[in-house]
Amino acid sequence: MSDARPTASTPPEVDRVAASRAAVAARRARASVKAEVASGRRSPLDVLRVAFEEPEGVEGRLRVTEFLTSIPAIGATKSARIMQELEISTSKRLGGLGRLQRRRLREFIAEWVAAHGGTGDRLVVLAGPTAVGKGTVAGYIRQHHPEVKLSVSATTRAPRPGEIEGESYYFVDDAEFDRMIEAGELLEWATVHNASRYGTPRGPVEAAIAAGQSVLLEIDIQGARSVRRAMPDATLVFLLPPTWDELVRRLVGRGTETAAEQQRRLETAKVELAAVDEFDHQVVNHEVGEAAQKVVDLMRPRKGRR
Repeated sequence: MSDARPTASTPPEVDRVAASRAAVAARRARASVKAEVASGRRSPLDVLRVAFEEPEGVEGRLRVTEFLTSIPAIGATKSARIMQELEISTSKRLGGLGRLQRRRLREFIAEWVAAHGGTGDRLVVLAGPTAVGKGTVAGYIRQHHPEVKLSVSATTRAPRPGEIEGESYYFVDDAEFDRMIEAGELLEWATVHNASRYGTPRGPVEAAIAAGQSVLLEIDIQGARSVRRAMPDATLVFLLPPTWDELVRRLVGRGTETAAEQQRRLETAKVELAAVDEFDHQVVNHEVGEAAQKVVDLMRPRKGRR
């Protein structure tokens, strides 16, 4: 009498059926994602964001070739060339890409979206570590490039010397900030350095983009991540210091924090610098005018870029 029990290499019939159903469901889910991208209902940048955050999810299990060919105007031949240029194997899935491969693919897709009618260059987010000079670069752009609209953030911290209400920030108390959150008036908000809260009023940004204007958000790294989730087509620019020593010099030299606060901000800056690979572009702030020009160039039509 034969033994009908399944061997280790032959799963029970019920397991095979379940596995088959799961495989079919996974294929349908991936096909749905590709269809959304192909129809324009979903930005390919959003697919990348989810894939990198959840490598074992539906998006993360998409092969890079499948993902690329789902984008309108990218066929098999063009996809193969892109993969070769980005040095990505045809067997790779989105969730299995290495750090540099993710960055190269993200940069390519950001450029592609912006060049094919996306809003990537309409909304540029400038972020970077504390004391890198984000506010100074943004201020230079405000003064010398009136064609660029700068979003004004709301904050619960007190004004620093020289800051102007409604131009530098909207300075609000905690109760008003709570009201703005509750009313859904903020595109993003975060508590920075375990102290004050900052947020981007949603209305002015959306109105400017709808009117065809370019908008620059100068915010912290947490805020940049939130904007990417809310607006996947946004272009993220990371402002870097020339050196770590120069960052320390700038922080200490501005004299707006106590020694304890300076130390806390420097510890935060070390963590913030590690986020550079999440961004589409990097600009080193050697000189304010030069850095500002590079940021503005990213907001111009491709044929007009320097």
